[in-house]
Amino acid sequence: MKYRKATIEDIKSIHALLHKYQHQGDLIPRSLSELYGCVRDFSVAIEPGTNKIIACCALQFCWEDLAEVRSLVVETEHRQKKTASKLVEICLNEAVNFGMTKIFALTFKPDFFQKFGFTLIDRSELPIKIWADCMHCVKFPDCEGIAMMKALD
Repeated sequence: MKYRKATIEDIKSIHALLHKYQHQGDLIPRSLSELYGCVRDFSVAIEPGTNKIIACCALQFCWEDLAEVRSLVVETEHRQKKTASKLVEICLNEAVNFGMTKIFALTFKPDFFQKFGFTLIDRSELPIKIWADCMHCVKFPDCEGIAMMKALD
């Protein structure tokens, strides 16, 4: 698997990938215009032997010391190959390189993030600004998402 930072040319593929899985309720929808504006947040996984994007993940900076892992999705046929884990590791390393001291995720799969040292927190511990995106979620206002945080060294 090849991993790299996303480019402008990747945005339509990232949008299609996110759109495909957002209807399952595991992702907050993101518009094309929003994705163009945050292209630098994304890392992608490329299918071996092709240029097809089969997974993506974004690291979004929220505050001077706080970042979020978001928009993590892997094509179904490429799951169980550590692709998601590698993308999260890329985000964690990038967050450390930018001097972040904390990173969080809102997830429906807490066991996955616990493998990286994330711990459960009360959602009220996150800044209110974080919840603006939630209004676009298909599960709003009955959110079942779990907030998790990790302190970075």
